[in-house]
Amino acid sequence: MALALTYGTSHTLVRMRLATFRHALRDQFRRSWIVIGALFGLALAGGTIWVAAAGKDDVLVVVLGVWMLGWIVGPLFAGGGDETLKPEYFTMMPLPPRTLSTGLLVAALAGVAPVISLIALVSVVVASGSVVAGLVAVPAVLLQLLCFVLASRLAVAVYGVLLQVRAGAVIAALVNAFILAFTAQGWALIVAFVSTDLQGTLAKAARIAPSGWGFEAVQAAGRGDWLQVVGLLLALVVLAVVMLFAWSALLVRRTTAARAGGRPRRLLAAKTAQGAAAAKELRSWSRDLLYGYKAVFSIAYGLFFCLMPLAIGMRGMLPWAGPAAVVMAGAMSSNLYGADGTAYWATLMAPGGSLPDVRARQRAFLLVFGPSMLLVTVLLTWWSGVTSAWPLVLSVLPALLGGAAGLVVACSVYAAVPTTDAHKRSGNSLNSGENEGETMGIAYVMLVLVATTCAPALIVALFAGWWGVPVGLLSGALVWWYFGLVAARRLDKRGPELLTLLRHGRSPAAQAKKTSGLDALPKWRRTLAGVCLGFGAIPLFPQSVVPAIFKLTGSHSTKSWFLALYLDGPWPWVVIVLMATLGLSMYAYGGLTYYYAKKHAPGVQPAVVGG
Repeated sequence: MALALTYGTSHTLVRMRLATFRHALRDQFRRSWIVIGALFGLALAGGTIWVAAAGKDDVLVVVLGVWMLGWIVGPLFAGGGDETLKPEYFTMMPLPPRTLSTGLLVAALAGVAPVISLIALVSVVVASGSVVAGLVAVPAVLLQLLCFVLASRLAVAVYGVLLQVRAGAVIAALVNAFILAFTAQGWALIVAFVSTDLQGTLAKAARIAPSGWGFEAVQAAGRGDWLQVVGLLLALVVLAVVMLFAWSALLVRRTTAARAGGRPRRLLAAKTAQGAAAAKELRSWSRDLLYGYKAVFSIAYGLFFCLMPLAIGMRGMLPWAGPAAVVMAGAMSSNLYGADGTAYWATLMAPGGSLPDVRARQRAFLLVFGPSMLLVTVLLTWWSGVTSAWPLVLSVLPALLGGAAGLVVACSVYAAVPTTDAHKRSGNSLNSGENEGETMGIAYVMLVLVATTCAPALIVALFAGWWGVPVGLLSGALVWWYFGLVAARRLDKRGPELLTLLRHGRSPAAQAKKTSGLDALPKWRRTLAGVCLGFGAIPLFPQSVVPAIFKLTGSHSTKSWFLALYLDGPWPWVVIVLMATLGLSMYAYGGLTYYYAKKHAPGVQPAVVGG
């Protein structure tokens, strides 16, 4: 009976998962990203198989560990992973927890990512070396894939629990910030690692890790050590069962835990609209765990991003930790009003409340990030010993703070993305709703916009030294004042429409208009726009911004993959400017393509009432 129920549930959930996947393919934007991601994954899988065919066993076992690590940390940067089938949807159904978790697990296997990972795990079969070992590789590969998917689901569930308590949210933010910084600056740690004798130690650790158990079982079969083969395969089975039980328990906690009201909160003591708005916003940053998560993540990212080059003795990045954190904070806060959800009605119903609310959000942003980033900048610049960086960073920092504080409110008003209300958040706090891709797209755009606000101050500081400081203060104050005023006027004019959007999402007519414009574009143009938006950061940041910082601070002893650092004379700056132009052009082309497609989309005709 239980087996039949599990089979029926799994079969139904797989059909639901495939149906939603087919529906997602109708959206041109989502389909483009799925195709690009699949092609990128297939390239990585092909590289893994090539490593196996080349007989590099130590490298292969490390690569398999990276695949499992990607399954664990990847969903944490994609809004909590694929939550097409949320456990909350099935709370009213009489399903035992393990039956539901098994069904969700089987449904999770019906996707693009598991298929690509299965192709990558074929490398274990390629590396077997004999028919007998190849036969052992078949169950080893399947068990390894099962463990990959279960590890991913369990990691998301654990992070969901962590984000419900303050200490857990801080830990999650630190881990995620380190991983994201590693994707950009991990080359320094890799160079330091390669230059030491730790490579063999890493290979041994990868063989001991669960990601290497299947490979070790195949190698043991080739040696005829069948006791080890059986032991390793059983270990994979036990690991999968343990993770399934743990995930089931966390699903029960997620779908049945009562929302505690917590201790009574002290009422606001403000006597003016400005004071009340400011107190409310500061309490949001100090009490809302997602606000706190974003603040810790931004600051930690800036620190990790600039501290990692210390592994190879480079101190030139240290002064820029504060500015890097401010840029990330602007991107993470780009949907302030969207995160409010229906709570925005309180501001809307207060006469003349738009401008005080906007200014309060701006001041709260400055209070959260201003003093801390100034302290970080001063301390790390002093520690770096790069005296030439003082006028640069002290000019750039106020410009970025003011620019970010102005742009976050304007962006969140003009491009608000509906998200899940705070009181309706699921157990997976990383997932903010069905518009996760749109939220991430706006965050990427904000990275570029916030970074460009420091351009006048940086140019003046480069040519006139300390005169860049007053320019940075003035430009930051102007951007803060102007965009805050623009956002407040927009709220006064279109506040009810914003509340409707946040409460009900986009209407079918608006959604149809949004997609019809994209459908009218040629397929090659949609694909090219997606590629430009996805990869524009490569020429802009690692090939332009980072080499420019190295050249300005004189810390370019390690050239790594920075093209400009391999040239002499004026040519490094020529390459830096060209790469910056290329990156900005890619972002401009991708953004303008989607903007004009939406703007010139054919409108949906309203229904005619009456004769």
